[in-house]
Parts: sequence; C-alpha cells; structure tokens
Amino acid sequence: MGQVRLLLVALQFLTRLPVPQVRGFTPDMISRSTRYYPVVGALVGGICALVLTGAAQVWDGVLPAMLAIAVGVLVTGAFHEDGLADTFDGLGGGTEPARRLEIMKDSRIGTFGALGLGLVLALKVAALAQLAPPLAALGLLCAHAGGRTAAVLAMAALAPVGQSAKWSPDRLRPIEPVLAVVLGAAPLVLLGAQAAPALALGLALAALPALASRRLIGGYTGDILGAVEQMFELGVLLALAAL
Repeated sequence: MGQVRLLLVALQFLTRLPVPQVRGFTPDMISRSTRYYPVVGALVGGICALVLTGAAQVWDGVLPAMLAIAVGVLVTGAFHEDGLADTFDGLGGGTEPARRLEIMKDSRIGTFGALGLGLVLALKVAALAQLAPPLAALGLLCAHAGGRTAAVLAMAALAPVGQSAKWSPDRLRPIEPVLAVVLGAAPLVLLGAQAAPALALGLALAALPALASRRLIGGYTGDILGAVEQMFELGVLLALAAL
C-alpha cells in the first residue's frame, strides 16, 4: 500500500487526473514518488497515443498529431510546457543567477519563452505527422515515459535551487533513479533497433537545459525539470521521424 500511495502522489503531482486522497501524506513522499514518474509518463503517453490512433481513423495530415499533443497538455495542465517556457525566459533573459530565478518565478511569459515553447510544440507535431500512426503512437508512449525518467535523472545529478529546495526536502535515494530508469526504459524495448538512436537524441537534447541550468543558476528548479522532460520528448520524436 505504501508503493500505491507513492504512485498516487506522483499522479497528483504531475497530472490533472482525478486521484484519491493520499492518506498519511508527508513531504518526503514527493521525493520518494519520483520512482514512479515514468509510470505516470507512460499513462499520459498512452492516452495521447489512443487519441492519435483514433483521430487517424478520421483525419489525415497533421491533425491527429496536433490533437495528441493537445490532449497531453490538457492531461498535465501544461505542467511541463510551462516549465519549458519559464526556462527559456529565465536562462535566456537573465544576466545573473538571482535574476534568472526571479524571471522563472514570474507568471508572465516573455519573448524567449513564447518562441521556445511554440517552436518545440511545432517540432513535435511535425515529427509525429511524418510517422505512420502505429509508430507515432508508440513514439508518444516512449517519449513521455522517457521524458519523466530524464527529469528524475536531472534531479539526481543536480542540486535543487530556489523554491525547489523547499518542495524537495530530501535528495533522492539511489533507489529512485534506478527504478525510474528501469521503468522508463521498458517501453523503449518495443522500438527495437530504433530505440538506441531515439534514446541517444532524447538524452542529448534533455542534457541541454540541465547543463545550462547547472552553469547559469547552480542547479535545477521545477521549471528546469519541465524543460528536460519536454526536450527529451522532442529528441525521441525527431529521431523516429529521421529514421
């Protein structure tokens, strides 16, 4: 039952899906629940895949891809997309760590954030639209599960800064990233020979905001984790489209 509660915490934290009240909640459960982030990602990716597959029976072109991406945004409440936009604004617009963190906390979106978010969403739609519906659906499943895994790895590799130091009271134990990698890698097996290049490009793009945040603000924030997740998704879909 303790593991079920951790899964529910992860669902509650990462999505807008209705979740039963978690009994005996403690702040430590937020860190412990990260092991199940890939499971939540697979669930979100599965929902998007079902929408894309169903829409492809009715429409051709980019519309099924756009609907799938839109549903993913609705299910998560644009949780990760908001982080991506704030990351572009903060890292692109600030000149020192304190100012960059201040910009990230601002609810308004700036030029860097609007352009970055728009381009990433457009690239994901374009990449999905090039794939046959079965492969596009599988790509969504793998991208979402792997994206949450990449975020957990960033949490394990970097120190929390700003407000993230408050909602992440304990550093991750070794079991969290290990389980996350196992759970996040499972869907990639279904890609066969395409798994390796998809994983490689996903990790390469996810590393960009992680490395930039380490250099520019000294660690990660929730916004940085959202950017890591989104860039991993983009990398997987771009790789599949290229192949």
